[in-house]
This record gives sequence, structure tokens and C-alpha cells, in this order.
Amino acid sequence: MDTTVYMIRHAKSPFIFGEERTRELSKEGVIDSKKITDLMSHVEIDVIVSSSYTRAIQTIEGIANQKNIEIKVIEELRERQLKGAYKLPDEEIQQAIKKSYEDYDYFLSGGESVREVQNRSIPVIESLLNQYEGKTIIIGTHGNIMTIIMNYFNSKYEYEFWKSTTKPDIYKLVFSGTTLQNVQRIWK
Repeated sequence: MDTTVYMIRHAKSPFIFGEERTRELSKEGVIDSKKITDLMSHVEIDVIVSSSYTRAIQTIEGIANQKNIEIKVIEELRERQLKGAYKLPDEEIQQAIKKSYEDYDYFLSGGESVREVQNRSIPVIESLLNQYEGKTIIIGTHGNIMTIIMNYFNSKYEYEFWKSTTKPDIYKLVFSGTTLQNVQRIWK
């Protein structure tokens, strides 16, 4: 029995230094979250889980309300901590992300490596795949952790894939057991 997972990357949210967890969607993000709700309205959904970050929850809460399904917030699905509470130029952050897909143990001071993020998130994903085998799961997520999770199941999902994703974005993943069979981008 195939299990379908919709990874829904959060819609646009203005960056506010130091407010990673509580940043809300922008006006454009709210509009896009409504489009996501409309896009997913025809899909039969069994469970909805999310990162604990506000913007991820806000992006999928329209779906949850429409389907009358409670969002299960899972802390282990939070976004990757890229670095500690210090500022770096965007170019340095981009280079660090790229390097982290070449060396899964690489991380900036105060941040998490790809391996660390996989170690905290993959047991959750595998548990969901086992618990909801043959069902449809929505995961409210973020760009880095989504790519890292997908990378665990297929190493072609790395830096260039991450760079190509948008806010919001939706990927439909089909699993047989815990083996990734197919990936399709749904958001256009």
C-alpha cells in the first residue's frame, strides 16, 4: 500500500532577525496559503502534521479547517538551525548550506548539520509512514528541512534542489513502506 506525503513549504514570511519561531505570513503569504487550501481541497487527507514554527502552521491551517482535521505539531520537524544568534552575509550562509550538502557533518557555529537534522526528523517521518501506511499525510514544513528529509530518501535532493524551491511550494511524495517511489511538484 502506497502512502502519500504532501510536503508543503510555508508561504512568504518577512524575515525578522531573532524571531525564527514566531514569524507570521506576509499579506502575500496569506493569499498564497488560501490558494494552497483551494489546491488541496479535492485531496482526501488523513493526518496533518507541522513544524512548530508559526509560518508553517499558518500555511496549512486553512486545509486543516476545511477538512476538520487537527494539526499535530511536531517539534522535531522544525526548521534547521543554520547558525547561532549572530548575523552573517547572505552569501556566506548560502555557501555554508551548499557545503553542508557536500559534508553532512558540516555546520556553522550554533547551527545543525544535515546529519543532525536527519537524526531528529527521519524517525518522525518513518513513524508517520508506518502509522499511516496507505493513507495521505500533509506536513507543514520549511525549505531546508524539507530538502534534508527528501535527501535522506534520495540523495539527488540537495543544494540545487533547495535553491529551486519557492515560498510556498508543494511536493507530493509517494512511499512504499519507507521507500520513496515518486516525487512530483504540485505548486506552480
